[in-house]
Amino acid sequence: MTRYRRISVAVAVAASATLTLTACSSSGGRQQAEATAGAGAAPAKIMTVAFITHAAAGDTFWDLVRKGAEDAAEKDGVTLEYTPDPDGANQANLVKQAMDKGVDGIAVTLAKPDALSGNVRSAVQAGIPVVALNAGSDVWRDMGVLSYFGQDEKIAGEEAGKRLTSEGAQKVVCVIQEQGHVGLESRCDGVAAGHPQTEKLYVTGTDMGDVQSKVTAKLQQDASVTHVMMLGAPFAMTAIKSIQESGSKAKLVSFDMNKDIVAQIKAGTVAWAVDQQPYLQGYLAVDSLWLHKTNGNVVGGGQPVLTGPSFVDSSNVAAVEQFAANGKR
Repeated sequence: MTRYRRISVAVAVAASATLTLTACSSSGGRQQAEATAGAGAAPAKIMTVAFITHAAAGDTFWDLVRKGAEDAAEKDGVTLEYTPDPDGANQANLVKQAMDKGVDGIAVTLAKPDALSGNVRSAVQAGIPVVALNAGSDVWRDMGVLSYFGQDEKIAGEEAGKRLTSEGAQKVVCVIQEQGHVGLESRCDGVAAGHPQTEKLYVTGTDMGDVQSKVTAKLQQDASVTHVMMLGAPFAMTAIKSIQESGSKAKLVSFDMNKDIVAQIKAGTVAWAVDQQPYLQGYLAVDSLWLHKTNGNVVGGGQPVLTGPSFVDSSNVAAVEQFAANGKR
């Protein structure tokens, strides 16, 4: 069994176990909510969760995370307060505001842990349960966070790099759309570990014109590039234009999914994508806080709950397509 397959099995087991726990735990809390709401009605709101991410405007990845969080909140009777901000200091202020408001739980991404650490620790010390998702797989425990839901970015990058090597890639350009984002840096570092002939290229992800022009320029300047690795689905869609514009023969691969990437994998324009199941990250983050409040559960046992990596390519894209159309993959 390859390392990739071992990782995939572990991901499936972790996700399955967590969802089973969600279905079976805290019947008392659910019964109380249902009794208040009435048979067949949505459960009464029993808690408020602040859901704070580093999402940038226009990045459709976060639509999937938010959908998962909203679905869990609707099921559990949670008032969800979703607030994104890509700036680390602003995100830390959002944590502080949630703490001052006295929410029942906080779910937060830790893409810029240095900026967030102080306020996250303060929230924990104030008795507010905090879970992390998507970013911060190597720092969440140090902040006193209960659980982490996401993929290990370094491992995901390594698996992608190994796959590139096995497919005969030569020079790979790994495009980072947000400088200072520890998770994105870890992805590219992992790719380089699995495929040493990898070079980083920094672009401004909030400006798709900048993304396109810099990727185009790189491909025009360096004909030895055989693969372009993008780190998000919207940026991969822009890189398609760069490859066409530059006349490059480079193949395009990416991290993360949306329905547009599914269509491009079907068409062969994108060779494959690394899927970390963002819907699941949002869903489990909210559901775990509900379980903690209503039944005292801590999901993960001090270990990260891995939602990825897995690969979506021509061999399995058809199975993913229907879920992507529903806005859940």
